[in-house]
Amino acid sequence: MRVERGMTSRPRVSRRILLLSLVVVVPLLLLAGLAAFPFGLLKGIVADRLSKRFGRPVAITSMARVDGFGFTPTIAVRGVTIPQARWAGSGDFLRLREAQVSFPVWPLLTGTFKPRDIRLDGLQLALVRDADGRTNWSRPGEPESGGSSNDLKGLSVRDSMIRYRDAKRRREATIAFASDAKGLRASGTGVVRGTPVRIALTGASVAQPTPGPWPFTAAIDGTALHMRARGTMDRPLDTDAMELKVVARAADLRLIDAVIEAGLFGTQTVAIVANVRHAAPRWIVTGLKGTIGRSDIAGHVTVDKRDGRTQLDGAVASDRFDFDDLSSDEGLAKGAALERAIGPRVVPNTRIDLSNIDTTDGRIAVRVARVFSRGGGTSVTGVQGVLVLDHQRLRVEPLTIRLAGGTARGAVTVDQRGGAAQPTLTLDLHLTGTRVDALAGTGGAFTGRIAARARLTGRGETIRAAVSRSTGRIGFVVRDGALPARYAAALGFDAGRALLADSHDTAGLRCVILALAVRNGRGSASPLVVDTSASQLHGTGTVSFPAERIDFRLTGAPKGKSLLRLPGSAYMTGTLSDPVLTVPPEVKSAGNIFKAIGRAITGRQGPTASDADCGGLAARALR
Repeated sequence: MRVERGMTSRPRVSRRILLLSLVVVVPLLLLAGLAAFPFGLLKGIVADRLSKRFGRPVAITSMARVDGFGFTPTIAVRGVTIPQARWAGSGDFLRLREAQVSFPVWPLLTGTFKPRDIRLDGLQLALVRDADGRTNWSRPGEPESGGSSNDLKGLSVRDSMIRYRDAKRRREATIAFASDAKGLRASGTGVVRGTPVRIALTGASVAQPTPGPWPFTAAIDGTALHMRARGTMDRPLDTDAMELKVVARAADLRLIDAVIEAGLFGTQTVAIVANVRHAAPRWIVTGLKGTIGRSDIAGHVTVDKRDGRTQLDGAVASDRFDFDDLSSDEGLAKGAALERAIGPRVVPNTRIDLSNIDTTDGRIAVRVARVFSRGGGTSVTGVQGVLVLDHQRLRVEPLTIRLAGGTARGAVTVDQRGGAAQPTLTLDLHLTGTRVDALAGTGGAFTGRIAARARLTGRGETIRAAVSRSTGRIGFVVRDGALPARYAAALGFDAGRALLADSHDTAGLRCVILALAVRNGRGSASPLVVDTSASQLHGTGTVSFPAERIDFRLTGAPKGKSLLRLPGSAYMTGTLSDPVLTVPPEVKSAGNIFKAIGRAITGRQGPTASDADCGGLAARALR
């Protein structure tokens, strides 16, 4: 029995030893195989994967492992060719004479390739983006992607060239690139929106990097565009984690936008400085200061890019601002030519189209302490508001426009959601506190407190176009003022008192009421009343946009006995910027004058006017 127990225990021990050997030896054999794996055998697989990645056949002359043994192998690749995409032109997208790449094998087990050391010789790269934004380096059918985080421990490059052509941003460049123990260097020439520039990038050595942040300097220099960035990256060439100071000067903000791709517009000359931190996916801009034309700007903004959208959060302030500086010379010339052709307009022709801002949302607070104009005086003294953009819907609320002696408050909405061809503009503005004598061009001859309300909704690419198709209401009220006595008499068609009144005599201006019911850009007066202490005027007619054409018929009556009352009507035509008052010849004809004299003698001059209900009329006009 003892012998049998001993015999049965030996097989059990043997099985345990065998099992233990398998647990230890097999993984060791697998690790040894991985450490010595001949990666050159994967040349066909790599070429096939790259062909699928770029959507065109990739050729590799040779690929072999050049180190002996280890878990950070070095692979030598020679004769790599990737044809150019058919839509991008002729030639090759990439030609590479030789490359040696070292990488850890462990990330490969999860499908991730993270190179540690790269040596390139004879790289020729041709990057192309078309006018629709399609790139030859993205996966076919997929949008362009960004980001360049890496864990490089070394980069050596010689005899290499990068050519870049971008029809969407109107820029191109040819840059020679080198990296060795002396440092990283890239230099070349290019064109940005028709402006020739020189391009340079220098940095500490990446071939033999030292611990700590990696310093670099980048510059674009031309007669109309100068940009310089100096800073550090957390790791060499890791643009996802960097800090830099940017200095930029340009003849037009669009030149800077062609580089940073922020969707900016044409302006006067620009000079700005800013501190920038990129902690992917977030850009943080602080200490922004500069000028646009003669205007100054300062502020900060955070740009967060997530799920294919850009989210903005910031504030911009100006102590002195001219809104004409937000137009380029070309834009100002077009505006001046349009004004010469059609005459001045009250409603601005500012573009509000949001079709190109389809992936940006955010909130920007804006404050302008003082508004001035190169074209002369302006009744606007300051602006403050909060802009909120959400999927092509821009709302400015609260919006405060400070005027000489008064304030306009309300909200403005531009809505172009759902791929609409044109935006819908909604205005709701209420003006209070302004006096007539504070408005430019009145000369103090008239006085009174102004209140106004505009509630309009219309569709168009500019404010003027949208108002020309708008529906809603416009109300304008002047209360508790004064005017020259001769004008008050003329409003009552009392020619005698108008002629005989002393130039220093005044009359009370009880109210001016104009309410326009607007439909499809045509406003009908309901009512138009001018009520003074001496007379009352009524009008009927229309104001048509975008021409801002006035067509009013005016009739008036005195509030007491007149000296020489003329029968008939007067007409106000012209535009809001240049109204014309016309008295028909028959009104002031000799026959009518003799009739008026006769009525004055007999005392039968027709009915007189009573005081209007100024409070009730004003409330209805401003509702």
